[in-house]
Amino acid sequence: MKTQNLFTAEDAEDTEVLFNTPLRGEKRKYVTKSRHITPSGAANRIRSWFYSASSASSAVHAFLFFWAIAFTPAHADITVRDDTGQILRLAAPPRRIVSLAPHATELLFEAGAGSRIVGAVSYSDYPEEARRIPRVGGYRALDMEAIAALKPDLIVAWPSGNTPAQVEKLKQLGLPIYLSEPKRITDIASALERLGELTGNTGAAQQAAARFNRQHAALRAAYTGRPPVRVFYQIWNSPLITVSGEQIIGDAIRLCGGENIFASLPALTATVSLEAVLQANPEVIVASGMAAQRPAWLDDWKRWPRLRAAMNNQLHFIPADWINRASPRLLQGAERLCGILDGARKGNGAQ
Repeated sequence: MKTQNLFTAEDAEDTEVLFNTPLRGEKRKYVTKSRHITPSGAANRIRSWFYSASSASSAVHAFLFFWAIAFTPAHADITVRDDTGQILRLAAPPRRIVSLAPHATELLFEAGAGSRIVGAVSYSDYPEEARRIPRVGGYRALDMEAIAALKPDLIVAWPSGNTPAQVEKLKQLGLPIYLSEPKRITDIASALERLGELTGNTGAAQQAAARFNRQHAALRAAYTGRPPVRVFYQIWNSPLITVSGEQIIGDAIRLCGGENIFASLPALTATVSLEAVLQANPEVIVASGMAAQRPAWLDDWKRWPRLRAAMNNQLHFIPADWINRASPRLLQGAERLCGILDGARKGNGAQ
């Protein structure tokens, strides 16, 4: 079976991106002007003033001194590891974010940072507010001048979607980049938490992650142990494009008790031959395409009536946005997928 890797992500090395803007509201050092005072030193000075002073005003001065050093802001970096293992360090939550993937836009909104997105790529259309964000090209054809003009202090990029050359150029411009590539359903909750930490929205992001984890656990409990169903997941028809077991859709297939007939492919997405699909003879074919409507090419499989999926009318469609994006909405697509596979089981007499 011949496969071809369509989207090759560049290997990322651990790097650090550091800004010098102080972060208010984080862990503070005891600093007053250029003199550094430790907590124990501050306590000793206050006690000295209290016990040696002959007037009540000294005690007032000591009290004011204590509050002054306690509330002096200091540098406290935000350090987060992205999905490639790269370390990103910021000195303050970003105020101007550019999202280079539709799924990243959804994650940022869910993590409570949607109002800070100043630029996004085409198809960043959810939630509704995302449609009003200025565009910076497509995820495979970025408008570098538009991105630079927005003066972002954070870019959320997509390793297997954005071209490595363009991501590297953004790095050379000195722009801080967080690489987002959830490969497991559980990675979505983790992504929400890390983006929340990075953007200073920890509380909202943790709530969103907890809600996502509850929904995921409910699906897992409902479909664990069901009889396996062999599945071909079709992204596109010409060429035939599918996903491996390492891609997040492959994880959704496992969640529902399905067996991805191309799970062992080395790339996340790859082209496969018609002969390979016919030989694998899947029980179910699920297509997403690139739009919200069922693609006409899905019915092309009826040309091979001996194919089990065609023979049993198991040719199904799931809207691309529900399952192709590594965002919380993926569970919506996964629930639809689980229902499809359960229907196939009942049609085959398996319970």
